[in-house]
Amino acid sequence: MPGYWVARSKINNQENYSKYTSALAPIFEKWNAKVLARGGDYKILEGPEYFHRFVIIEFPTMQDAIDCHESPEYKAAAAHRLDGSGEVELVIMDATEGFGKN
Repeated sequence: MPGYWVARSKINNQENYSKYTSALAPIFEKWNAKVLARGGDYKILEGPEYFHRFVIIEFPTMQDAIDCHESPEYKAAAAHRLDGSGEVELVIMDATEGFGKN
């Protein structure tokens, strides 16, 4: 079953944050990840209006999603936003088979 990164972010320094995002394509390619949604128009229906960028990335499995996040390549890319250039809330979750399951 696929695994997903579901992220909300706030960009504080576009120039440095771009160093992070520009490094991601080859990393995601290595892990066979597919970006389902990144940026674009959105509407917050509930909760605080703190984050202003939303991302959903699909991986072949949840373990692939975890391993990508823990990889040296991703850690090196993330360092460009961990300096305060951006704030990210990232959840890794597996796919479910629909309603009716806990």
